[in-house]
Amino acid sequence: MSWINLTALGKIVVFGLIAGAGLPALFAVGLRALSMKGSRVQTAGADSDQVVGGNPVGIVAAGFCFLVVLAAIAWGIYEVYQIGHPAAK
Repeated sequence: MSWINLTALGKIVVFGLIAGAGLPALFAVGLRALSMKGSRVQTAGADSDQVVGGNPVGIVAAGFCFLVVLAAIAWGIYEVYQIGHPAAK
């Protein structure tokens, strides 16, 4: 099997799992953290389903998760740009 580069294939599989399943899972964890209720939860009114306030730890964790996902998206856009615009030699 000299025509198959197993090292490259392994890297592609790992990266595909991280980007293909890991980032959506991290986004879901962020949404779950954002929905955590704190001990001092108030509703916006008697007829409203919106929650005002929440768990500060959950908000920080959600912000971190969303920041990682946004950074991965920005990195992907940058890499696609670099393919189309290589550095001058």
